[in-house]
Amino acid sequence: MKKTVLPILLATVWISISEFVRNTFLLHTEWVEHYRQLNMVFPEQPLNGAVWGIWSLCFAVAIFIVSKKFSWIQTALLSWFVGFMFMWLVIGNLGVLPFSILPVAVPLSVLEAFVASFIISRFSQTESK
Repeated sequence: MKKTVLPILLATVWISISEFVRNTFLLHTEWVEHYRQLNMVFPEQPLNGAVWGIWSLCFAVAIFIVSKKFSWIQTALLSWFVGFMFMWLVIGNLGVLPFSILPVAVPLSVLEAFVASFIISRFSQTESK
């Protein structure tokens, strides 16, 4: 249990903090302005935060599962691709992605995925593959 729950919870906390800092402090203005240009209000209600918390937990669980088959670097790259590239394709397709955030969001999301994968690898003590 300790080798499963602890790494997932620690990775969830890291992912949540990373998402919060990136989107609330670093990129908040870009998000709000983009939504304003779409004649929409950027969703910031507590329920939206709760859904992002669930997303963080799901992302951490997915990383944990992937880590059972791949090295932590492979896990990080695959997790980033599935977690972020797919999300950006969808929200870009819906027209709600401010592409101006990508120069900041891409490297920070890569860092997020790598640190989360490292946390899971380290605390679940998966063997190198």
